[in-house]
Amino acid sequence: MTKTVAALQEEMTAKGIDWLFLTPSPNFRYVTGYKALPLERLTLLMLPSVGIPKMIVPRLEFILAKEHVKIECEIESFSETDNAIDIVSTIASGTVAVDPYMWSEKLLKFQGHMANSTFIDATSLINVVRTVKSEAEIAALVEAGRAIDWVHEQVSAMAFLGRTEREIGEDIKALIFESGHETVDFVIVASGPNSASPHHEVSDRILEEGDVVVVDIGGTMPSGYCSDCTRTYVVKQIDPTFQHYYDILQNAQIKAVDGSLIGVSCEDLDSIARNILKEADLSDYFIHRTGHGIGLQTHEDPYIVQGNKHKLVEGNAFSIEPGFYIEGKYGARIEDIVISTSNGPINCNNRPRNLIVVH
Repeated sequence: MTKTVAALQEEMTAKGIDWLFLTPSPNFRYVTGYKALPLERLTLLMLPSVGIPKMIVPRLEFILAKEHVKIECEIESFSETDNAIDIVSTIASGTVAVDPYMWSEKLLKFQGHMANSTFIDATSLINVVRTVKSEAEIAALVEAGRAIDWVHEQVSAMAFLGRTEREIGEDIKALIFESGHETVDFVIVASGPNSASPHHEVSDRILEEGDVVVVDIGGTMPSGYCSDCTRTYVVKQIDPTFQHYYDILQNAQIKAVDGSLIGVSCEDLDSIARNILKEADLSDYFIHRTGHGIGLQTHEDPYIVQGNKHKLVEGNAFSIEPGFYIEGKYGARIEDIVISTSNGPINCNNRPRNLIVVH
């Protein structure tokens, strides 16, 4: 029995949950190690609160499952004419925690066939375990951070002036693949007034001298773990007022990274960055949370935001990314992935955080 399965079963027993149902998703991969595809045919991990997990798979997926499942598990296949939901309903009953990524069509069928069972959201159950990264997961996130740092290093030497955001974005996509990422998850190249839109992606806007350019990029490594890093660039010359604002932002980001200590609540960590911007009358332009958890997904728990009283524990991994966005003018963001440990925060991203002049 793996540590993950044992930890989940311990939580299930404590919460009075009889079964955990996971279909192909990041949670399924986290528990089983198997990157199964979500299909109309049912693939389901059935984890009891006590005993060996059971996996139900289509017969045509049986060999793949045996090859890739990394936990002790009974694997049962079904044919094209079998009713997989019926098979499940003869095995499981009671309180069933359901993967939040399960398709509603499948959940509705379970509810119809298992009328005497109670179905609940498994999010809180899974997050208790999944938010605490193991040594192997921390190493995977550090590797992802190193890879995306290399991309930003290449970006700092790229030509910006006279090119479109889209052209620059295509070059960055190629660099993300070259860095060792398996997929490119997002590329934001937000220039000039577009930099005031945090989720702007790319456009055909041509970059001009003096433009601020926010470059927020990330992908997924072969390990399944994600990168996410933002740096802010400026084309050829820096506006002194913007530089002043940026220096305040950089201080806020550094202080929040340094404050990412075990025992600090997520909302208090958010306040470290927010209060520094507030003192400079920039807090009205800081329009999003300070950070989000990261792992097998770019966004997962814990979220560094007001109202989240979760206190950081060993192995929590998350972004620290304060920003300011002045509509019609410009914006800026600095983002690193940070992991809380007993020896202090690990920063997965180590490219310079100062305003970077490009040409």
